[in-house]
Amino acid sequence: MSPNAPPEPEPEPDPAVSTGAASAGALPAGAASTGVVPEAGPRRVPGYAAADLERWAPEPDKRPGRTAFQRDRARVLHSAALRRLAAKTQVVPAAPATDPGPAGLAPAFDATPRTRLTHSLECAQVGRELGAALGCDPDLVETACLAHDLGHPPFGHNGERVLNEIAEPCGGFEGNAQSLRLLARLEPKRFVPDRGTGEPVSVGLNLTRAALDAATKYPWPRGGHPHSPRSPKFGVYEDDVPIFEWYRQGAPEGRTTFEAQVMDWSDDVAYSVHDVEDGLHAGHLNPASLLAEPERHEVFAVAADRYAPGAEPDELAEALDRLLGQEWWPHRYDGSSVAQARLKDATSQLIGRFCLAAEGATRAAYGTGRFTRYHAELVVPRVTRLECAVLKAVADRYVIQRADQELVRADQRVVIAELGEALITRAPDGLDPQFRALFDAAGDDRGRLRAIVDQIASLTDTSARGLHARLTG
Repeated sequence: MSPNAPPEPEPEPDPAVSTGAASAGALPAGAASTGVVPEAGPRRVPGYAAADLERWAPEPDKRPGRTAFQRDRARVLHSAALRRLAAKTQVVPAAPATDPGPAGLAPAFDATPRTRLTHSLECAQVGRELGAALGCDPDLVETACLAHDLGHPPFGHNGERVLNEIAEPCGGFEGNAQSLRLLARLEPKRFVPDRGTGEPVSVGLNLTRAALDAATKYPWPRGGHPHSPRSPKFGVYEDDVPIFEWYRQGAPEGRTTFEAQVMDWSDDVAYSVHDVEDGLHAGHLNPASLLAEPERHEVFAVAADRYAPGAEPDELAEALDRLLGQEWWPHRYDGSSVAQARLKDATSQLIGRFCLAAEGATRAAYGTGRFTRYHAELVVPRVTRLECAVLKAVADRYVIQRADQELVRADQRVVIAELGEALITRAPDGLDPQFRALFDAAGDDRGRLRAIVDQIASLTDTSARGLHARLTG
C-alpha cells in the first residue's frame, strides 16, 4: 500500500460493543479511542440502511439531531476545495469593459460571469429538488452535486488534458478521480493515527459511504470502463482504491447509484441551460443564428460528435425546433431589464422541462415509492436528452469555439505544461507545505509525481498563472 494511502480498516468489531459514530463500522488502522462515547448512533434516514451512514473513520456527532447526510453537506460546503471553484472559469470569462461585442448585440462584457462554484451551486439546487421528488435524501444529493467538480483543475478540461500527460507515469489525471482524492484524502478535516508510525494520516472529509458513492460518476479505475476500456473517464486512482473498495462494498460493478445519476443529469441540465444563458448575456450568441440553415447544421454536427453520438440530423433539428417553438424561448436579446427577465424565465422553463421529463419517465418505469441507492435507475427520455445535447452544442459552437478562445486555451496549455516541468525539476521547492509533506512521504517517483500533480490541480486559474510566473521568471 502507498505510504500516502488512508489506513485500512480493521475487522469489524462486535456491534454490541461498538461505540463509534458508525456503530457497525470499524476503526481505521492505528486509530486510538478518544474515550468519548456518543449517546446514540447517527439518526436514521428513511430509505437508507445503517451501512449507508457509516464513515471510514467512526466519529461522534458534535451536534445531536442532525442526520449523517446533513453533516456531509456541511463539510463539503465549508471545504477549501469548494471555495477555490470561485476562481475557476465555467465557460464565459469576464471581458474588459472596452470590448463592444458584436454589432447589434449586448456588449461582450459580464462583470460577474458564472464560475465553477456558481455552476456547482446551481447543479446542487437542481439535484436537491429532483432527488427529493423521487424519494432521495435531498442533503445526500446536494452533497454529491456540490462535490462533483471539486477535482476540476485550473483552466478546466483544457488543463485536465495537459495534467493527464504530465501524470502519465503515475497513472494519469482525471477530474472525477481527483474529486474523490480530495474528499477522501487531500481536504484537511479529519486525521487518524497511522498503525505503523502513529503519525496522523488524513482521511479527508470522512464522508459517509453513501455520500462518496453518490459523488462517484465513474465507479471504476483507469481503463476499467465496463463497456469501453479505452475511455479516458475513470473515478479512482490506484492509491485511492482501498477507500473506493470500502464504500463500493456490495455495489453492482460499474453501476452508479441512483443519487449519482440524479447528480449527473442535474449537472447536464445546469450547464447546458446556463452556458447558453451566459453566451446570450455576453453577446456571443445571436438567437437568430439558430434559424439559419448553415449554422444549424454546424450545431447539429457538434451535437452528434460530442453530446449525442449516433443522433441523426433530423432528430436533432426536431429537438431544437421544439425548443424554439416554445412561447418563452428568447428569440432576441438586447441586455435590457425586460430581456434579462425573459431570459431568466426561459432558463427556469428549460430546467423545469428537463427535470419534469426525467421525473415522469422514472415514475412511469418504477411506480411510486422512494428511489435510493441501487433500487432504481433514473430514466431520461431520449427526446429530452437530445434537447439537452443541442443546447450543449449551441454553447460549444458559439462560446467555446470562438477563435479568440483557442488562443487563450493554447496559452493555458503552455502555463500548465511549463508549471509541471518547473515543479518536477525543483520539487519539493515550489510546493505548498501540504503537498511538500506528501512529496516527502512518498516512497517512490510515482508518489512524488502524484504530489506535484495534486499541487497543480489545487490551483485556481489565477494562482496557476501566478505560480507559473514566479517559477519560470
